[in-house]
Amino acid sequence: MPNETLVTYVLLILSALAAGAVNSIAGGGTLLTFPALLRILGSVEANATSTIALLPGSLAGALGYRKELRQSKRLILILLAPSIIGGVAGALLVTRFPEKVFSQLVPWLILTASVLFLVQAPLKKLTKAGQQGPATGWTVVVVIFGQLLIAIYGGYFGAGIGILMLSVLPFMGTRNIHETNGAKTFLASIINAVTVVIFIAEGKVVWKYALVMAVSAIIGGYVGARFARRLPAVYVRAIVITIGLSLGLYYLWLQLFSPTPEPIPEPIPES
Repeated sequence: MPNETLVTYVLLILSALAAGAVNSIAGGGTLLTFPALLRILGSVEANATSTIALLPGSLAGALGYRKELRQSKRLILILLAPSIIGGVAGALLVTRFPEKVFSQLVPWLILTASVLFLVQAPLKKLTKAGQQGPATGWTVVVVIFGQLLIAIYGGYFGAGIGILMLSVLPFMGTRNIHETNGAKTFLASIINAVTVVIFIAEGKVVWKYALVMAVSAIIGGYVGARFARRLPAVYVRAIVITIGLSLGLYYLWLQLFSPTPEPIPEPIPES
């Protein structure tokens, strides 16, 4: 393991700052913090430390969307339980089983979500989702099940859960990208919070890095949310799609061309 240097801490702080901002706008901040931590920690510790470092930033981002959160109370209440259950299940999986299956699915999940987000408007018109106010019936059931799967993935690894949620939440009747972003940021915070509890209980968090990064992520999360709320919706959508496609293609490139067999390293087995 390399010696700790000022450069190491600067890299971690900058990655957390950028990740907090990116998470508030679209999601995918784990892509920045996880590789930075992986240089000095094992894969499970890097995953756990990254998650707890970004949690305060997600909460700060949700605070930046407080007006939008008031407008999406019903949606959040409906999706709260599947977010908690899925987050716990995913975190337990990552501490006990290898990540082989999810490592293969990551790029396709994110690319599919990005394309779905791109064609969201015509798809909503075709399905008439949310056109008569808040969604009801089978639309709600499908979105709840989708949120449960997203939360399991979020607890398991988590990169790109924001993109996944932004692609499905509008079918619940959110009125604009900012309202969707607010609900996404809050629900991502819930998923990360329950995941963090599991990681702490399992002793996987390296606190000396997590605490330094958390402060930086708070600043990035709040600034990112305030910045996104001031942008026209079309620009926010463009940023989300760009980040989503970039994330998906990055993981696909790792999967196809990385010299190592697993783009997302397997956790260290429990003794």
